[in-house]
Amino acid sequence: MPDAPVSGSRSKMPKVALLMTRPQEGSLRFVAQLPAEILAQLEVIHAPLMQVTPLATAVDLTGYQGVIFTSANGVAAARSAPAALPAFCVGQRTTQAAEQAGWQARYCGASAAELIAHLSKARPVTPLLHLHGRHTRGDIAQKLTSAGLPCEGQVIYDQQLLSPSEEAKQRILAQDAVIAPLFSPRTARHFACLGLDQVNLSLIALSQAVAAELKGLNYKDLQVSRTPDASSMAVMVRDAAVRLTHLEGGNPAQ
Repeated sequence: MPDAPVSGSRSKMPKVALLMTRPQEGSLRFVAQLPAEILAQLEVIHAPLMQVTPLATAVDLTGYQGVIFTSANGVAAARSAPAALPAFCVGQRTTQAAEQAGWQARYCGASAAELIAHLSKARPVTPLLHLHGRHTRGDIAQKLTSAGLPCEGQVIYDQQLLSPSEEAKQRILAQDAVIAPLFSPRTARHFACLGLDQVNLSLIALSQAVAAELKGLNYKDLQVSRTPDASSMAVMVRDAAVRLTHLEGGNPAQ
């Protein structure tokens, strides 16, 4: 007599993957936010679509009264931090990184628009210097200058696009379901061109700007994060995993 099927067997559950497209360090930090019981049901596939490379250009802060960071990558690429100079930051992670690096870090919102609104109201001493990557959005320096807060920008790191290996692509296509959180419009646009548009894709976008780059794909589901931060994205990944693996409960990611 053949063995009876085991109730709740992993073999009876759909194959669900979590596709991480951020650089390795950021991906590992994000995955660590997910509950262990959720991770136990997922195959995590690391396929970075971007590589961040600091430039050799020196940062001369002479005459500036403060700096602006819109990502932790900028903090890392800036290298040194004058103890007396404030750093106006976008996002909690960026603020934490700036504080740990020795800047007088100040959280100014979760987006470039919120930072501009905050500084326009706070009226800090100027001029300011926005230290950013080669590819940036929001026209922060120009908008602040137009608002009467002189600001310049300096490129201090590059963001090079990468493509997943053929092995990674095959692993992605072999899954019954793939949860893919995407964190920037440029990465999302690159992802949309990889030929991975399949009905097994459950996409989670950091913002409406990210989601706009994915509309042409053939996907199963597309959701936009409630707030543009990693914590909210982690909660949405958890909820998608619960739905796709038929798990019940699970504590919210912190």
